[in-house]
Amino acid sequence: MRLATTLASFGLAAAVLFGCGGSGDSTTTSPQEEKKPHSAQAVTAAQVRAAWERSPGCSHPHGASRWGCSVPPYRCQAVVTDRGWSVDCTKPGRSLAFTVPARK
Repeated sequence: MRLATTLASFGLAAAVLFGCGGSGDSTTTSPQEEKKPHSAQAVTAAQVRAAWERSPGCSHPHGASRWGCSVPPYRCQAVVTDRGWSVDCTKPGRSLAFTVPARK
């Protein structure tokens, strides 16, 4: 389990360092969720992002380059980038990612 977590962290860090992806929101779903009507998907990426920004437990710890927190039902990991914070949230069968612009 620890190896998988370490590999996932390195994969996320590599994607951030090499500029993989854009600055927009993205979402992946399992095949079972894709068959459900959109209204059946209770939590949207925008709602998770809003909950993440409101949660005191998800605030950027002073001096940290990465941190994690929970936004039920998701577990999120954030990494500092030159564009702000790159956040990846996941739960079994679904993941989403978004960028929070740097705060001045």
